[in-house]
Amino acid sequence: MDIRVVFMGTPSFAVPVLEGLISKYNVVMVVCQPDRKKDRKGNIEYPEVKKIALEHNIDVFQPEHIKADYQKILDTKPDIIITCAYGQIIPDSILNYPKYGCINVHGSLLPDLRGGAPIHWALIRGYKETGITIMYMASKMDAGDIISQASIPIDDDIVLGELYEKLSYLGKDLLLKTLPDIINNNVTRKKQDSSKVTYGYNISRDDAHIDFSKTKTSVRNLIRGLNPYPAAYCFLEGRRIKIYAVDILDEKLKSDYKCGQIVRVDKDGIICATLDGFIKIKELAVEGKKRCLAKDYLNGVNKIELIGKVLS
Repeated sequence: MDIRVVFMGTPSFAVPVLEGLISKYNVVMVVCQPDRKKDRKGNIEYPEVKKIALEHNIDVFQPEHIKADYQKILDTKPDIIITCAYGQIIPDSILNYPKYGCINVHGSLLPDLRGGAPIHWALIRGYKETGITIMYMASKMDAGDIISQASIPIDDDIVLGELYEKLSYLGKDLLLKTLPDIINNNVTRKKQDSSKVTYGYNISRDDAHIDFSKTKTSVRNLIRGLNPYPAAYCFLEGRRIKIYAVDILDEKLKSDYKCGQIVRVDKDGIICATLDGFIKIKELAVEGKKRCLAKDYLNGVNKIELIGKVLS
């Protein structure tokens, strides 16, 4: 379709959306965050959407600060701008330019979970449902009028990486379904209910620190909501341990264990206490070592010495 599209996005979540647009529209530019060093050797890592753009010979623009450096976007004379997990606040000079507006693909059912990490927080807070919102962009973060939405259930065992992928493809499908109506001016804009706004801001280091004084369900939700990245963590005798997977045990607390105390180990996990019961750690990564199954970690330590120690 002869509609000039500028796409703005950065991580893997945005890739299916970009690929869907390329299959049906004239994507004239991809805007993403700058390349970053991926290791101490200085090796450079491209944003995921840049890789796709280069494969299709699409111009790539990577401003460090888009508020001060955006003229190249306007020079492409876009009819519409599509954003998906771009990573910077977009100035009004861009928002007000395109004929068909600036459209955002957001990973929650707005007005719930505005912000940069809505998928993480849907899991951390134990939601049973989430989805995608297609919306007109506004100056205020994720506050624009809603155009369309689609929802999916959140299975009890799903982790961040799996939900992230499901929502990325749902976003692609919903956008491609919605775009013809946007272009034909056949949409009904729905204002967000400000009384129902919640936020899902970017995950901080403190957010990822496991608090074993919470319920076993809350602890598990945090762990699955940060798997694989950035990963929930705790400390064992001053050494950081990332935890990727746990099971909730049905056993009730029978003794006055400290929250986080390791009460026993078995062949495939480490059992520790929480506020209201026990969890079994099934997958972890000790500081300086690779991610592994708990049973493999246990093969290299003195299991007896672990019992009674406290994860904090």
